[in-house]
Amino acid sequence: MVGRDRRSARWRHAGADAWRALAAAQAGVVSRPQLLGLGLTSGQVDALLDSRRWQGLHPGVYATFTGPVPALTRAWAAVLAAGDGAALGGTTALWLWGVHDGPPAVMTVCVPGARHVVQPRGVGRVRVVRRRRLDGRVHPARQPPRLRLEEAVLDLADEATQEAAVVDLVIRATASRRTSPERLRSALDARAHHRHRRLLVEVLGETAEGVQSALERRYRRGVERPHGLPRGHCNRPEPVHDGRGRKVRNRYRDVRYRRWGLVVELDGLEAHPRWLAWLDRGRDNSVTVVGDRSLQYGWHETVDDPCGMAVEVITVLRHRGWRGTPTPCGPACPVAPLVPSTDPLP
Repeated sequence: MVGRDRRSARWRHAGADAWRALAAAQAGVVSRPQLLGLGLTSGQVDALLDSRRWQGLHPGVYATFTGPVPALTRAWAAVLAAGDGAALGGTTALWLWGVHDGPPAVMTVCVPGARHVVQPRGVGRVRVVRRRRLDGRVHPARQPPRLRLEEAVLDLADEATQEAAVVDLVIRATASRRTSPERLRSALDARAHHRHRRLLVEVLGETAEGVQSALERRYRRGVERPHGLPRGHCNRPEPVHDGRGRKVRNRYRDVRYRRWGLVVELDGLEAHPRWLAWLDRGRDNSVTVVGDRSLQYGWHETVDDPCGMAVEVITVLRHRGWRGTPTPCGPACPVAPLVPSTDPLP
């Protein structure tokens, strides 16, 4: 009897070491299938739960501690509750990759398309998404299991209803240096369908020159032409001289309104060290209106606020002597108040 008790004690100690190591690797979370795989019996698992040293997070998924449940623990619980082949996706994956600043309120879990998974009900909200060919889109090493960064970005871009949200995703992901336009474009090419393919191809120009050219096309079509601005010169070479007046190189301006001394710089992805740099545009360009000769814009403004850009360009052009008549692109266009009145004088 004594020998049997000693063997049982050694087994319990070894079993405890195994589940503790597993829990440490999974933010304190273990699942019933994992525990049974380590050799514990259902009775032993139930005993650990009954002792109230553990707490249930989802059916068959447990936290090996009591008290508040951190976000990373909820993420592990969601993917373990979804079962074999599951991986975190959407905003949850982007948070784990460091692209989103904080954890989402709802954890997104992707499961293979052939599986039918019941929505986990427990601590925290979980969204289950079925995906075809999921294996090739999951990162092979990162834990907890998650989609590759490029796949998560493209998934969220496909769900976006506004183009500005698509641009925001791309700039966030690339500005973080965790991926590149080339890798995102490669992932996009592997997809047969994408809701915003044309916009993504523009934003993900394979070279900095390609991105800027796409921005220039957007500027022409969304800002200059619809609002009746004069036509600017794009990428004309301008000599740069040294202190002795000798030419040392050429400089290329994105859009120059030479007659009125105005330059519009359109910065591509490589020119954005911070994804939120565009928020400083109003402050920087307000200084330009009263004296400087350069306005700077990026993808956010060009896609999301072309009318606001037109107002700023028109304001500077008029300040510098342009006497043309702008054209509102629609009834609500903010350019309308800038159009001279045609009412007869009293």
